[in-house]
Amino acid sequence: MQLSDFMDRHYLVVKYLMLKTNINRLKISNPKSMNKKITATHLSIALIAGSIWGFTEVALGAGLRSCAHLVSGSLMTGVALFFIAGTWSATRNILVPLLTVLIASIFKLFDAALLSLPVMSGAIGNPVFAFILEGLAFVALIMLFRNIKWKRSSAVLLGAGTAMIAVGLFPLVKFATGVPACIYPNTSIPLSIYFSPIAIAFSALTVPLGLFAGARFSGRYEDFMTNVQNRLTKHILPPATAGIFLVMLLAFRTLVS
Repeated sequence: MQLSDFMDRHYLVVKYLMLKTNINRLKISNPKSMNKKITATHLSIALIAGSIWGFTEVALGAGLRSCAHLVSGSLMTGVALFFIAGTWSATRNILVPLLTVLIASIFKLFDAALLSLPVMSGAIGNPVFAFILEGLAFVALIMLFRNIKWKRSSAVLLGAGTAMIAVGLFPLVKFATGVPACIYPNTSIPLSIYFSPIAIAFSALTVPLGLFAGARFSGRYEDFMTNVQNRLTKHILPPATAGIFLVMLLAFRTLVS
């Protein structure tokens, strides 16, 4: 074998190894959690979860016409992050939690219509602003730490970190809705800041639970949809679920208002 032939073969082997290394790096830098393609299953999961969350938000906040009552807003932060984390875990798509936020916000706006409240009131506009902050904070951390496998301990930190960002930025709501954040009595401290330790601790619990529940729900939902033979039923089920919760919301407001 001539030296030139040996060098050519050696060059080809090196190029092959470099190409394989670049492909592996590309796979690492583009994990499943960064997927941005929305499928019909993703839409269904977002619609179902957003509807349940939206109704839960209204039910837990029943009777609140202006500001959250002391610690209630901090607890609702944890509830919101449960659904946000759950939809991401079920789909591994960073857009699905934001879509879930949109659906929950629509429920809040529907509740505003039932109560004849302006959209930019403290009971409507401010919670919707909180929804958006929570969704964006969660997605931002997922994207920032996209190579992390979210196990129990890291999921606790994810929940605490998301809540910390969301409650820390919530006082900016006055620039979005014109309604300042509610403050703790006899102080100038916003409720979101005053009760932030509760929101952070509660979210450190609900986010791991949401990740676990979302993963379990995803598998069972796919199995269920696979066993459903009627295509029409598959398409109707998610919007029907949303419709049922809207009717439940209407009935709930009729009873408690």
